[in-house]
Amino acid sequence: MRLGVIDVGSNTVHLLVVDAYHPGAHPMPDYSHSTVLRLAEHMTPDGDISAKGAQLLSGFVSECVEVAEERGVKQLMGFATSAIRDAGNTGDVLAQVKDSSGVALDVLEGDAEARVTFLAARRWFGWSAGRLLLIDIGGGSLELAAGLDEDPDVAVSVPLGAGRLTRELIKDPPGAGELKTLRKRVRSEIASVQPRLARVGEPQLAVGTSKTIRSLARACGAAPRAEGPYVPRTLALADLTELVQKLASMPAAKRSSLPGVSAARAPQLLAGAVVVEASMDLLGLDTLTVCPWALREGLILRFLDSLTGRDDSVNGHRA
Repeated sequence: MRLGVIDVGSNTVHLLVVDAYHPGAHPMPDYSHSTVLRLAEHMTPDGDISAKGAQLLSGFVSECVEVAEERGVKQLMGFATSAIRDAGNTGDVLAQVKDSSGVALDVLEGDAEARVTFLAARRWFGWSAGRLLLIDIGGGSLELAAGLDEDPDVAVSVPLGAGRLTRELIKDPPGAGELKTLRKRVRSEIASVQPRLARVGEPQLAVGTSKTIRSLARACGAAPRAEGPYVPRTLALADLTELVQKLASMPAAKRSSLPGVSAARAPQLLAGAVVVEASMDLLGLDTLTVCPWALREGLILRFLDSLTGRDDSVNGHRA
């Protein structure tokens, strides 16, 4: 079966097309189509998504539908995360997208986003990895999850996305005082949920997902994307701490000269690095193992599970 999933995030809107021939099969990538929409930047002072932002989103989702049809997709799913769920006019935007494209976007709550991403990491690394701890950072929020099973024992979401925090920084690069304030806020938010994660027990494997973490790992010396998804990649806290200091002294325009850092990702990289560094430090992690699968793959896995009754919905979890 050829499946497609549209992921509407705070930074990008991404269509992933995969072949999954039966439940339990390895989803094989067929095609990827995305745009950097930065939907969170199309917010009005009242917290609504602007008319222009809604129009751009509707237009690109319609484009994704055309691409999916051309690729022979049998089942197309659409999901939205932080930017849509935090907006004051969520219902109106969803209705406009549906009217324009025919796609009914499901809005994932933060803990559901963490759970689905955790599932993707668990399936990638398998049972032999033992107890997992997941760190996933997007444009609008940070997701953390931990557990031994496919459904984590703890899954939390905090408003510490790389894009969200970058918009709050005034100077480029930020001054020492501004960076100190950012660090204080980030560490306070993470510290508030750290005890819940600690009660699960010490992880046997700490996993990082998302484009931001992949970019940070590459900038710290991990293998390039061209070497494929099966090459082991890690991000060490000591290396990340050095990178944060380097990024803090560089204007955003120069960060794209670093390995694995695109011009689109460069402005948000410092804020993302501060969040990941604080997460690793407060959670007692020396190293993150980078997982190539994340939310989109998790959504596809959940859909395949639903065909056999293993899962009732993407928002379902243990009582």
